[in-house]
Amino acid sequence: MTQDYAYICTMDTKAFESPFFSRQTRRLRLVMALGVGLMASACQNPGDWMEEERALIEEQPSVMRVLTVEDAQDLKVLRTQCRDFSARALKDPLYDELAGKMLATVTSPEQDGVGIAGPQVGISRRIVAVQRFDKEGEPFEVYPNIRITALRGERQPGREGCLSVPGRRGEVLRYQDIDISYTLPGSGRDTTERVEGFTAVIFQHEVDHLEGVLYIDKMQQEL
Repeated sequence: MTQDYAYICTMDTKAFESPFFSRQTRRLRLVMALGVGLMASACQNPGDWMEEERALIEEQPSVMRVLTVEDAQDLKVLRTQCRDFSARALKDPLYDELAGKMLATVTSPEQDGVGIAGPQVGISRRIVAVQRFDKEGEPFEVYPNIRITALRGERQPGREGCLSVPGRRGEVLRYQDIDISYTLPGSGRDTTERVEGFTAVIFQHEVDHLEGVLYIDKMQQEL
């Protein structure tokens, strides 16, 4: 999600090591492989890391490439429903690497956002990084296996944009009082908490990404 108001997947990866492929080209092909291989791999090892995911995360620098609707292959990933992490996947150092890179990406000068979701960096997993404006110091925090479990009150209009939909803004109706549930990586325990105000709006925007939904699907009017 952008800063302005509510700115708020097996293939052999060795084939991409050829000197004929640039680093960026290999990265794009890995994103394509994720989209193609996600369902088959999920049936074999539900919740565990796929080799394509590992390659994509490890190959990218600390600031990851953000997928956009302007690229057809990116759009396929952005429209994919995401899956949970297994307990084993959350204990893998790769999870910490992904979380750290998502934080570095959303806070980078190039993006300067207040939230980002897994599919926006090519990883079709239920993970978001959100700036907690409702906490002291307004920290960024990462939430795996996240879901919204309760919505209270009336929806209110607000201005939104998205890192994956560059150059556009729109008005979207969102709840201001919600409950979220997610897994604590250290203990593997699921927990629930109540979130209100602007931060609740950010969570709704980012969790929509995990369902393959973009804010423009809910936009009342373009701004």
